Amino acid sequence: MESAALFAGPALRRLRKREGLTQAAMAARLSISPSYLNLIERNQRPLSGRVVIKIVDEFDFDPRALREDEAIGGLDGLARRMADERFADLGIDRDELAEFLGAAPQAAAAFARLYDSATPQDRKDDPIVAARREIERWRNHFAALDTAAEALADDLRLSRGDTYAALAERLRDRHQLAIRILPREVMPDSLRRLDLHARQLQINEMLDPASRTFQLAYQIATLEYREDVTTLAAGASFTDDTARTLYERHIYGYVAAALIMPYGRFLRACEATGYDFAVLMRRFGVGFEQLAHRLTTLQRVGQRGLPFFMARIDRAGQFSKRFAGASGASMLEAEDSCPLWNVHLAFERPGTLCVQPVMLDGAGAAPAHWLTMARTVDGRGAAGAARFAIVLGVEVRLAIDLAMARQVSLRPEDAQPIGAGCARCHIAQCAQRSLPPNGAQLRFSPLTRGSIPFEFGG
Repeated sequence: MESAALFAGPALRRLRKREGLTQAAMAARLSISPSYLNLIERNQRPLSGRVVIKIVDEFDFDPRALREDEAIGGLDGLARRMADERFADLGIDRDELAEFLGAAPQAAAAFARLYDSATPQDRKDDPIVAARREIERWRNHFAALDTAAEALADDLRLSRGDTYAALAERLRDRHQLAIRILPREVMPDSLRRLDLHARQLQINEMLDPASRTFQLAYQIATLEYREDVTTLAAGASFTDDTARTLYERHIYGYVAAALIMPYGRFLRACEATGYDFAVLMRRFGVGFEQLAHRLTTLQRVGQRGLPFFMARIDRAGQFSKRFAGASGASMLEAEDSCPLWNVHLAFERPGTLCVQPVMLDGAGAAPAHWLTMARTVDGRGAAGAARFAIVLGVEVRLAIDLAMARQVSLRPEDAQPIGAGCARCHIAQCAQRSLPPNGAQLRFSPLTRGSIPFEFGG
């Protein structure tokens, strides 16, 4: 997939007015026609690389200002805010939001600033929320680290042999660390422990091979990329040390995944297999959760993969992980998940991939028609009784060639309607409903008892 075109008409128009230029004079400075400049300013044509270079040269202009929408997380950031239940009845779709952001980015930024300032204080202070928002700002793609990890994977020749052995050799040769697998009773509460006195990286014996490999890669990330990760975290301006630590832990895990699944080779394998999860897991020696994380990160400019979202959900429908990547998935903003979603069916079929096309009700600013795929994963280590469901999703319009799409109908009328949790869902005829939508007016009849739990209006 190619990188997105740059539409920056309002920013260019403000620059022209700041300089006191007519469209004809501005066009002459940029060596383009006035009619072409008019189309650019109206967002009917994107800015070409040549025009961007001319803008920088002629006006000593910072090109980052042309992407003013990035300050609010772009279209996905605006979509996330508009997915708030308070706007659910407005029916604002993604196309309308794109028009708003393109035509009036400063007004969109003002809305985002007002929305954020009105966010409840406990949400703003939540370190998990703060770390996730920073990850979303980068769309869960850290280009420089991805490239560095890919280069290291090439140096270690990870594509030509046993990844675990190559990583163990790197730890031994460069960091003088031996790998020691210890019994569960010795490490009852730890998956990995770095013993600098003994010069050992100690691994819990209960970890499966894929998890052992990941722990080695994670340790390499903490030893060799600490300065890069610290710099990234410093740039986030966290006010809470817990949020900073959570963010850093995520990035170290990101580097580890990029080392085991190097970008170029991984993306080629995805495209060659139709993103066949079983093949990818076997080829790269990873577990389903590791694979799911990696699939949300494929946003390299000029070499983009499909924009998957990923979430981890427990039996009660609570999210413990959620990464939208570049998908714009608004259902991840809910506090609870819809019981009609296949992520819950996965608990009844452990280890089986449950594929389900869904139509998200009240999607508002996000695409509504998704192909979702869920599978259970079990906890690791001594307390290995925990079980979660991992769900991946991608827009149906992008899923036509996926291996998983061959077993289901992708017609909109065959999709399962779901909501972003009952409190945000406005599907009227749902026997599974536990709560009415927030703000909805309940209806009661003295003569009739309906078959659904709640009847409501606007």
